[in-house]
Amino acid sequence: MTELFFDLQATHNPHRWFLPLTHGVCVGPPENLFMYGGIGLASAIAAMERTLDRPVIWATAQYLSYARPPSIVDLDVWVPVHGKYNSQARVIGHVGDKEIFTVNAALGSRESPYSHQWVEAPEMPRPEACEPSVLWTDQGENLNSRLEVRVAPGRYGAIPRNGELSQDGRSVMWVRARGGYPMDNSMLAIIADYVPSGVGAALGRKGGGNSLDNTLRIRRIVPTEWVLCDIHIHGVHSGFAHGDMRLFAEDGELMAVASQSVIVRSMD
Repeated sequence: MTELFFDLQATHNPHRWFLPLTHGVCVGPPENLFMYGGIGLASAIAAMERTLDRPVIWATAQYLSYARPPSIVDLDVWVPVHGKYNSQARVIGHVGDKEIFTVNAALGSRESPYSHQWVEAPEMPRPEACEPSVLWTDQGENLNSRLEVRVAPGRYGAIPRNGELSQDGRSVMWVRARGGYPMDNSMLAIIADYVPSGVGAALGRKGGGNSLDNTLRIRRIVPTEWVLCDIHIHGVHSGFAHGDMRLFAEDGELMAVASQSVIVRSMD
């Protein structure tokens, strides 16, 4: 098994796992930390893949409540359908009797001669030529301090947040995990939860949002240190925003696509 970014642990029941909540998997102000939503999806993906020994094809999380350190999240894996090539599964993540998130997914693989992508990665300077994002400054021990984010001058992060709307709602950034964690489906789920960061860029303000959901569709995982995240915010209305992300390897390979609906939050 590959090393995970989070401390998912097995139990005597192969369908139950648990995740201790440390500061390193949480976000928010130091006095009010809560579990990062992408950790919920990522841990559920890892629990299902390890229970079924099959890779995730797609997974979608619905976030219902907050979990705070030092609590422990239990993950129960349910498998209503287990076929020859694919399984349909569900994870309920809860702290005691309080349900925190629900994840539905399909897992499996089939032999196929076809492998192609029609989507191209955006033109972007290499990470070493980009600026560290000022939006993810180190505010102590939390998840954001464990990820490195770099942005291209004039495209994202370097644009003044003066209230001027983006012309296309698009932002592009490089992301990698500090510590050399291998790229896998659960790591992509964590990075994909940065879709809300595009809301502030689209609105030209400091801010983002809280995820209501997170859907990840896996195409092909390849070895890569950095992930190029192409974020599109499609629209904002009535306090909610909708957007997606395409996740590319350093060589331009499309690894996954993600989408979310977000409660808009402003830090102005």
